Amino acid sequence: MVREMGMRVLIADDHDLLRDTLIAFLGAEDGIETTPASSFEEACERIRNDEAYNLVLLDYKMPGMRGLDSLREALEMKGGQRVALISGEATKDVAEQALALGAAGFVPKTLPAKSLVNAVRFMAMGEQYAPIAFMTAAEEEEKHPLAERLTKRELEVLRGLSEGKSNKEIARDLDLTEPTIKLHMKTLYRKLEVNNRTQAAIVARDEGLF
Repeated sequence: MVREMGMRVLIADDHDLLRDTLIAFLGAEDGIETTPASSFEEACERIRNDEAYNLVLLDYKMPGMRGLDSLREALEMKGGQRVALISGEATKDVAEQALALGAAGFVPKTLPAKSLVNAVRFMAMGEQYAPIAFMTAAEEEEKHPLAERLTKRELEVLRGLSEGKSNKEIARDLDLTEPTIKLHMKTLYRKLEVNNRTQAAIVARDEGLF
């Protein structure tokens, strides 16, 4: 059996909780060494100055990112390396364009932690990754106006709290950590312009969302 070589992964994302969660999950795996960055500029600095990475994960919406232009720039740096996009909002069209540019893959933030670790390993080993379910999902003809403002994960969290579930229960259902659920709750409250879970559930009910 061939011994697996160590993998170096750069995770560039401006959401501290999400980035730290990713680093914790990946760092717990044998043979994966992670380095964090919180902006595109910091990611570029790491690429230029550090030992070569097996994979660079770039958040599509973090500070300094100019969409696919920044992806192209990162792909060409230092003679070329493997770069993948990670995003909670990018569309299938963006994912397809990223793959066409030569990205190592496209990873939705909705991916369960175990699948994410497998995807990172897959891409770091030289394969191209994109979740089939995401890439083949039919585009919805019409979206509820409230749902239009929320990410898929935020909708799932909203459904959970509308059903009276605790953060712990929602985290278990979605295969996420409680801190990640709290992060989604925070952005959910801001988007719905409410202060607590009861008000959020009332808004969802009044709007006929579920």
